[in-house]
Formats: sequence, structure tokens, C-alpha cells
Amino acid sequence: MAFESDSPLDRLWQEYGRLFQEWDDLTLARWLAQTLGQLEGKAWRLSHPLVGAYRLGAQQAHNRQIWFKRLATPPAAYAESPCCRAPFLPLLTRDVRESGLICQHCNETLVPFDEIAEDFRGELDAWAKQYEPVHAVAHWDDRQRRRVGSYDAAYENAAKEAEGILSRAGRELAPKLLNLYPTIIWEDQDECLEVRPEDVAL
Repeated sequence: MAFESDSPLDRLWQEYGRLFQEWDDLTLARWLAQTLGQLEGKAWRLSHPLVGAYRLGAQQAHNRQIWFKRLATPPAAYAESPCCRAPFLPLLTRDVRESGLICQHCNETLVPFDEIAEDFRGELDAWAKQYEPVHAVAHWDDRQRRRVGSYDAAYENAAKEAEGILSRAGRELAPKLLNLYPTIIWEDQDECLEVRPEDVAL
């Protein structure tokens, strides 16, 4: 799952996650079920503090197989995930065409792209295709960088464009997915282009 690298930010999240390690299984299961109820019916930024806390708890729950133990009942709107049997909580990312929607409990593909309802798949496909070349600017090799007058300017332009495309995901796409799922989380940053959540306005 997330927060497993040795970067300073990830180490900080690991520190935050120690709280959930101290909870017994029943307390953790009840907190997760109650929090799912608070998340229900809305599209949430990945960076939202409540989502971050839930993801930390969900990581512990997955490691301890809390959902297999059936210690608490999640809200009725949440179906069982086929990947890990936890409640169905998908994440929309720029990689949706390759990875589908990602499970927030086990970090595996929750809904393969070709299994997303056709009415929504076309719009997601167009959005991801628009994002792909913008994100790619961060990974240009030396030959590609030399082809533009100023790579710094190209990078800045790509970052600005990424902000707009990510904003559209939160403003238009994620709310539409609420027609299919009780809750949707959407990625509101791009570390490669140094786009932070606060740069992505709705």
C-alpha cells in the first residue's frame, strides 16, 4: 500500500499509522465501519485528512485481515471487494486505463478498466489520454528536452495543464462515478510534475 517507502513524507505517515497498530481488532473494525459511513455519498480528494487516516487504518486492517473476521458490519451501500473482501472503496488515478480503479484496502485493481460501465468508460478514457502526454513531460529524456527551447518552461506549462486536468477529475468525473459506487476517491496531485493538492482547485 501507500506510505511504505523511505522518503521523509512516507516516514511521517508511518509514524501516524502507529496509532492504528495499538488498536485491537474490534476497535479498528468499528472505527473503519463508522468512517465508511462518514465517507459515503461523496467524492473525496486523496489528500483529505479523513481519507489519509482511513487509508492508514485500512492498511493495518488488511495486514491483520480484519474484514475476514467480520467483527463489524460496514454500511449497507458498500459491496464486498472481489480483490480482498473489504468494503468496495475505489480510487480514480491518472493510470485508470492501465490499472482500472484501485482498492483502498489492498492497493490492487478493484475494477479493471474494461469492466467500468460503458457510459462512464469513454469519458474516463478521453480524460486519461489527455493527461498522459502532459504527465510524460516530467519523464522526457535528454533528446526530448533538447527539442524544446526551454525544458523548464515546458515543465511549468505541463504542471499548469495537469492542475486543470486533475481539477476536472474532481469536479466532473468523480461525482459521476457516484452513480456506480457509494464513495469515490480521486487523485489530486502529481508528484512527478510537483503538482500538490493545494494547486488543484475545484
